[in-house]
Amino acid sequence: MIEIIPRKIVRGDVTVPGSKSYTHRILIAAALSDGICRIENALQSEDTLLTQNALVQLGTVIRQDRERIVVHGTSGRLRPSDQPVYLGNSGTSMRLLTAVATLGRGRYILTGTERMQQRPIQDLIDGLRQLGDFVRTTRDNGCPPVEIEGGRLTGGILSMDCSRSSQYLSALLLIAPYAPEGMDITVTRGPVSRPYVDMTVEVMQRFGVRVVREDYRHFRIAGGQQFRAGDYQVEPDGSQAGYFWAAAAVTGSEVKVRGVTKRSHQGDVRFVDILEAMGCRVFPESDGIKVVGGDLCALEVDMADMPDLVPTLAVVAAFARGTTVIKNVAHLKDKESDRLSAVAGELSKIGIEARCTDSDLVIKGGAPHGGRIDPHADHRLAMSFAVAGLKVPGIIIQDEKCVEKSFPEFWKVFNNM
Repeated sequence: MIEIIPRKIVRGDVTVPGSKSYTHRILIAAALSDGICRIENALQSEDTLLTQNALVQLGTVIRQDRERIVVHGTSGRLRPSDQPVYLGNSGTSMRLLTAVATLGRGRYILTGTERMQQRPIQDLIDGLRQLGDFVRTTRDNGCPPVEIEGGRLTGGILSMDCSRSSQYLSALLLIAPYAPEGMDITVTRGPVSRPYVDMTVEVMQRFGVRVVREDYRHFRIAGGQQFRAGDYQVEPDGSQAGYFWAAAAVTGSEVKVRGVTKRSHQGDVRFVDILEAMGCRVFPESDGIKVVGGDLCALEVDMADMPDLVPTLAVVAAFARGTTVIKNVAHLKDKESDRLSAVAGELSKIGIEARCTDSDLVIKGGAPHGGRIDPHADHRLAMSFAVAGLKVPGIIIQDEKCVEKSFPEFWKVFNNM
């Protein structure tokens, strides 16, 4: 455990690591590509290493070359694996690689932690099963482990429900170029977290694949395409930037996160607009975005497209005048923890009235006090509640190493801010 020491940050300049979401997608595209890819600024964390190690298990040669990751593409020809592919509690890895494994040969089992085996994946299974009877959950309960018979994907027309996760759609998009018939995908519900779909499409286009889309409802990808080898850069992580912008908001200080700009496809970069609406001042600059804290007031905001920053916003809301309503976030119940209930429960420990409904999180701002925070093995809860400790004495974060899932150097960066 770690106790956060309150401090006044007069001015802080922060560099955050590469985007976790982009790293997963670029690693997969590189592994399926037609040659050697060099990836700069890739995030090296528990989750991304699970994806990387799984790709190696499926026949991809990956090596670290100084500051770069070098990936030798397989041209979509993956090797069999007689051992289960272990993906921990990385939901992104499980969902994307369930689809990727259909490109391989033979039988694959994808599994993970006890919590992973409680997280839903049936909507992705239902989508894939419209293309053939080659994927199922081993316990027939809609959750991992997943069993895949590789080598039977031909592609075709399908529809899918993406109201619980946009990653189901991203998974199919990433393999569609390698399906001989391509894919014609109609989204019947959702998708939630739409910016993540934009990120997937952007990565595919950077790798030379043509995607035809009609908003978020219809996607067509011709078969016979391949991801192109080359040099690729991972931009800084907008979700991780949010903790430091929140620190400025809570402490009334000035913090700039370098390398993150409003041009990004990462939806979480728009968190600065929410902070501005709450009373902060925001300064987009050529080398980053600076936030200056102010007198915080509550607001009502739809966070369907920014689910990873809900715990961060909830902590900021604890210091704001009035009652903040965070709307359309039911899908957070399926994250590393039941994130809605966990956030509400931990806020109550520090004297803040909070409750969750079927789809919303409601926080009444007040005067938080110290408390022992259980992050429920959820990296985003640990990092978000650390922000409260900058203002309030006595905030203790248990299981502080859970941040290694997405930001191994968090405590070092946090303390140097």
